[in-house]
Amino acid sequence: MMADQASGLRKMTNHQVKVIAVTGGKGGVGKTNVTLNMAVSLAKMGKRVMVLDADLGLANVDVLLGIRVIKNLSHVLSGECTLDEVIVHGPEGVMIIPATSGTQSMVELTDVEHAGLIQAFSSLQTPIDILLIDTAAGISNMVVSFAQAAQDVLMVVCDEPTSITDAYALIKILSKQNGVYRFKIVANMVRSLREGQDLFTKLTRVTDRFLDVSLELVACIPFDGNVRQAVRKQKTVVDAFPKTPASLAFKALANRACDWPIPHQPGGHLEFFIEKLLLNDNDENIKELL
Repeated sequence: MMADQASGLRKMTNHQVKVIAVTGGKGGVGKTNVTLNMAVSLAKMGKRVMVLDADLGLANVDVLLGIRVIKNLSHVLSGECTLDEVIVHGPEGVMIIPATSGTQSMVELTDVEHAGLIQAFSSLQTPIDILLIDTAAGISNMVVSFAQAAQDVLMVVCDEPTSITDAYALIKILSKQNGVYRFKIVANMVRSLREGQDLFTKLTRVTDRFLDVSLELVACIPFDGNVRQAVRKQKTVVDAFPKTPASLAFKALANRACDWPIPHQPGGHLEFFIEKLLLNDNDENIKELL
């Protein structure tokens, strides 16, 4: 298995990809909206952006954008097609890898199926600059794996008790059991900048006391009725209403994300496919991992 993975590593180009996992602990915090609006904003800046719908059993990225999907990740795992063949295109040319909806087997992938995903991404031919992973809600092993494998973990939090407690629970699991210690916080659907800062303070007050982690507030996305209107139109708010407060905040977040550095070395979790995207086609890099 390790030799096959190394072979896959050598197939990657020397172009490094920025990998950002967007998560939140609980559903309903606007995680997918954050992902898609960031993606479109980054694409408008000239970046080649790919969105992986990592809610493998309850996919909704294609639905939110009104995109017709013929094949998805389940077809890749079954060997019916390559990863490149399931890519669909959204606004501004954003590339989307769709998952399935209502499929329990996709939620509980076996080790062999994980290896299939590794192989699929190691042979990806489509060039990209940024991969955004829209994780599932909750604190499942799959969510943890995606967050663990990314370079940056973007935690979307709302000003409500369950959102804060679930975000803390995910941060605790990732830090204590999986070696992830840095988190970028997005305060979503806040009524003011002060409310977003207070929300961040509530979260850090607990993490500073009980966990050895670093949290950074990277965006306060204001509550904006235009976001719901855009969803009804099956559009992102940055496309449908580009000058509204939420749109401006999403664009600012995308600009900020462009400055986040890409590490020269992966985090060491070779067993998951994202690591393929973090490596140069360099024998020395490969040797260090073996």
